[in-house]
Amino acid sequence: MNEQLQVQPKKRWKVRYSVLLVLWVCWLFSFLDRMVITIALPFIGEDLNLNATSQGLLLSIFFAGYALFQIPGGMLSDKFGFRRVMSIAITWWSIFTSLTGLIFSFPLMLLLRFVFGLGEACLPGAAYKGIATYFPSKQRGTATGIQSTVNTLGPALAAIAAAAIIGFFGWRAVFVIMGIPGIFIGIYIWVKFKDNPKDHPKMTKEELAELDEDVDEKSPEKKKSDISFKELLKRPILWQMSLVWFFFDITFWGFTSWLPSYLINEKGLSLMDTGIFSALPYLVGTVAIVLGGYLSDRVKTNRKWIFIPNALIGGLSLYLMFQASSLTMVIIYQCLAAFFMFLAQGGFWGLVVDTLPAKIMASGSATVNCFGSIAGFVSPFLMGYMIETSGSFNSSFIMMIVALVIAAAIALSISGKPKEEPVNLEMKLDA
Repeated sequence: MNEQLQVQPKKRWKVRYSVLLVLWVCWLFSFLDRMVITIALPFIGEDLNLNATSQGLLLSIFFAGYALFQIPGGMLSDKFGFRRVMSIAITWWSIFTSLTGLIFSFPLMLLLRFVFGLGEACLPGAAYKGIATYFPSKQRGTATGIQSTVNTLGPALAAIAAAAIIGFFGWRAVFVIMGIPGIFIGIYIWVKFKDNPKDHPKMTKEELAELDEDVDEKSPEKKKSDISFKELLKRPILWQMSLVWFFFDITFWGFTSWLPSYLINEKGLSLMDTGIFSALPYLVGTVAIVLGGYLSDRVKTNRKWIFIPNALIGGLSLYLMFQASSLTMVIIYQCLAAFFMFLAQGGFWGLVVDTLPAKIMASGSATVNCFGSIAGFVSPFLMGYMIETSGSFNSSFIMMIVALVIAAAIALSISGKPKEEPVNLEMKLDA
């Protein structure tokens, strides 16, 4: 028995896990830095004398810069490597996060948030490029799901941290403090990361062999799938995924951006209660998004079926949320909505990273995410306008529900041959 135990190979911490951990931290601070403004918004509005429409514009202007530079940022990562682009990007946006707390003019704050968005725009393509570079295809859905937990933990931690800091020091201090860690993270990535796994000093032969399996599986025909970004733009599936993400993010960014204001203004919650109850849906969503990525890897050619039903159930939960009369039921339904939406999101990005060629993963994923950024610009501003003109949140909730239904309908149209037949990249998913 002892001899058997001695010959068992020890499980090693693989380099790709360290890479994923740092990518996760980068995403976490990207969400912290962009989301603290949702808690600070009522206080910024009071300090700068802003109406709901102007507050919505302040939320949306970030996404103008984020959308504008998303695809160029992805192309830069494909050309120069994700290490350089990511390290510069996080340093850039961290500086502008801190500067936000020093601004006393609304027009200047709009400009600063726009430039801040330009920096964060480089992150998504670089991060997905990193996953495609260090993870074999069989684990990319799970890795993407783990990375995407920041979509839930980011708003949750931002809500709690921002409420605490604002309560003690005021809204300006939260921006100054949040921007500092990213500068050190950027330096670490520049020094420690390698764009080619073979250049990493801690990569083992076993880990490289796992990556080589993907390469070895490429028959002469499969090499035809190594298409250029220009060719990818002609493929329908890229635009199907982009539209799915656009309509899904209409709901996601509307929900994320206005939930604290909804709880304060409609339900009468205090600042600290708002921080706690705003965090709950995202803590629930953390479990859901990892589960979605894991299930996506299990079903492989049917990944869209992780997205479609859960997006629809998320929409139903949103409807029940704004119809609920008691605070308890509002909190329950907002948690249910978050669980199913984030479960759908985990499955969706498993679909994206498995469908796009690794060679142009940054450019392709950035294109998909760009549509979400456009939604991020449209949704908070449009919701602010709808809230101001109607005097309630009802019409904005209806808009979010309809957007989820449209996203599910577009995802349903993705059908075709399984991924094992890669020459036709158009439709890799079985109906």
